Amino acid sequence: MDEFEFADPKGFSTFTMGVRARRDATPGAVLYRHLEGKENAILDFPSEKEVFLALGHENIAAHCHHYDDECRIEEFYHGSTLTASEVFESETLRKIAGELYRFHQLTPSNLPTKTFFELLYDKWGGQAEFVLVDQRHRFSAEEQAMCEGLAAIFSEETLAKVQRCLPDSRPVFCHNDTYHGNVMRLDSGDIKLLDFEFSCLNHKAFDFSNLFAETVMQHNLEEPPHFSIGEPQFGDHEISVLIGHYLDNACFESEGQREGELATLLDETKSMIMMSDYMYAMAALPLALEPIQKIRFIPYASLRFAKFLRAYEERFA
Repeated sequence: MDEFEFADPKGFSTFTMGVRARRDATPGAVLYRHLEGKENAILDFPSEKEVFLALGHENIAAHCHHYDDECRIEEFYHGSTLTASEVFESETLRKIAGELYRFHQLTPSNLPTKTFFELLYDKWGGQAEFVLVDQRHRFSAEEQAMCEGLAAIFSEETLAKVQRCLPDSRPVFCHNDTYHGNVMRLDSGDIKLLDFEFSCLNHKAFDFSNLFAETVMQHNLEEPPHFSIGEPQFGDHEISVLIGHYLDNACFESEGQREGELATLLDETKSMIMMSDYMYAMAALPLALEPIQKIRFIPYASLRFAKFLRAYEERFA
């Protein structure tokens, strides 16, 4: 053990840790990702493994050194994940757009026919009910009251609202968790996407919207509940820059056709920004029972679900 350095574990819903050798070794460092017992898995284990290996083959995901039922050992990227403010840099948006375009062109085999938000409801709805109803007694009186309000999150009425937010466009293979912490700038300047455990069919606009939506979240604050939700620092211009860079990778018969596609994707992206709040509210609930971060997950889910509901009412009033 003395021959290795172990970085502090990271992850919102998974356990990851960098491991470096203190002597000459090949490779000199790896990323260890714990896979066992993931309550929030969207894909079954064989499908998730096939997706990751396919992405590695396309040089979108990191090279995989080892993969078993309990862990995955990946190539170690030398660089740093983006901060919220770095998302808005035009050159960074151009490189992210390029990676997303390559991602959306792929068609991995054996993907579920259901789309991301259908799978999310199927797989996380029961977990949400278990936490909010069956395990409510485990929380403080204040959080029990939040659980009562949160119970609507797994209702068919909320599912109908989610479905109303989805575009009519054809689903493609999407990342589905594109917040800035899952985007790394390598020391070389290249941009790499990280964390593909939610990757499946979805509407490409969600990969755009989620990138921006998460810039309002501030984590690791000293005072409880250790997070806050700020005001958006983005608008049509910033979203259009990303989509414009994305469309630079495609071919169009005319400039008018390109502008039409940009306008459509801009509208779809704005409509789906609220979906990040719904997704992360649902993802947080199982973690409330066994938190892996210094955060109160019931208040977190409560505020994010309330934000989704407010945005929905504003959008469809």
